[in-house]
Amino acid sequence: MARAVAFVLKGYPRLSETFIAQEIHALEQAGLNIRIVSLRHPTDKTVHPIHRDIAASVTYLPEYLYQAPMRVITGLRAARRLPGWGVAWAQFRRDLRRDPTPNRLRRFGQAAVLAHELGDDVARLHAHFLHTPASVTRYAAMLRRLPWSASAHAVDIWTTPAWEKREKLEDCVWTVTCSETARADLAALADVLPEGAGKVRLVYHGIDLARFPPPPVRSPRDGADPANPVILLTVGRAVEKKGHDVLIAALAGLPETLHWRWVHIGGGELAPDLKRQAVALGVADRIDWRGSQSQERVIEAYRQADLFVLANRIAANGDRDGLPNVLVEAQSQGLACVASNAAAVPELITDGVNGRLVAPDDAAALTGTLAALIADPATRQTYGAAGRKIVEARFDHRHGIDRLAKMFAADGLLDLGAAALPPTPRAQAVAG
Repeated sequence: MARAVAFVLKGYPRLSETFIAQEIHALEQAGLNIRIVSLRHPTDKTVHPIHRDIAASVTYLPEYLYQAPMRVITGLRAARRLPGWGVAWAQFRRDLRRDPTPNRLRRFGQAAVLAHELGDDVARLHAHFLHTPASVTRYAAMLRRLPWSASAHAVDIWTTPAWEKREKLEDCVWTVTCSETARADLAALADVLPEGAGKVRLVYHGIDLARFPPPPVRSPRDGADPANPVILLTVGRAVEKKGHDVLIAALAGLPETLHWRWVHIGGGELAPDLKRQAVALGVADRIDWRGSQSQERVIEAYRQADLFVLANRIAANGDRDGLPNVLVEAQSQGLACVASNAAAVPELITDGVNGRLVAPDDAAALTGTLAALIADPATRQTYGAAGRKIVEARFDHRHGIDRLAKMFAADGLLDLGAAALPPTPRAQAVAG
């Protein structure tokens, strides 16, 4: 078996990070020997089916150093004897001067534990997210004198200081990111490096269409029957960048003659505030708060809904979505989508072709768009069918996995001649 790659994640498993589990599972199928390292223990009460399919072992680092003092002390003592101690210690001290926070101290302690406990069969580290997981990965790689690579996503790109992103891009072998918007941002930083902007590569996550059934035949609900309301669906954590408060305000502005229900799936710290807002605006009795759900339940909700809505925005701290996978999932089920034209959403949705786009934070515009589509099942059907075709053509996750597998193979970590990637569902259909 080829030497292993340690994937360093902030938390595992997580219901909100199906795309990471999907990638790990597919790369395992391709023959990549993976170890999972998590900075945090799971907090979700359930897992997705794909988590149960992953064979990789999981190591949990001390989330807070005081919780495992002997493990941390042992790791630091062992790290001082590693060949890269001097370089890693000097880098950590430079970083600490620019970022004098407890978080920075914790990341170096976790890195020392990781470097000490990392098996000798591990030849590469790979960080998912360019902020804290990449910090731990970078320090551990320096300590062990190993190469490392990274997958950048959303919050990590938009909230990490430019100096830190630039230095991490310089140190790693390569970085992939999941939208052209993000790639362009990182490439601008990497352009000054000897390898240039080509060190940052675009790899869409996509979805595994084999795990999603064909789109259902949808009811022609038009909001006229109070006993058969149009079902609106949002899947996304209750956090600022998702814009759920804007959506609730937009829902409150819908005409009384339209009958609808909104289903929200996702956890998040703002849920209590959103529920209070719904009560204050008089729409609480039309909302189903379902909390975090397994992927089976989420897929069921896509299939029962008539319209998917995401009022995404750029948060005050700069955080924003990349290309939300929930939009890809919804479109795989032929579900018409309405979203904000923020971040990378226009890379999937073309306004008036496979959905509608509105300006972020514009509740009035969102109200008008929703009112029109609630009353127009034929247009919803047209958008949903177009969305499904776009997902099949551009966002089947095998396209991205093929590219990642070739990148790991080029680095000598995967023998593509020994294990072929399973064909896409479309290729299987053609072969059949």
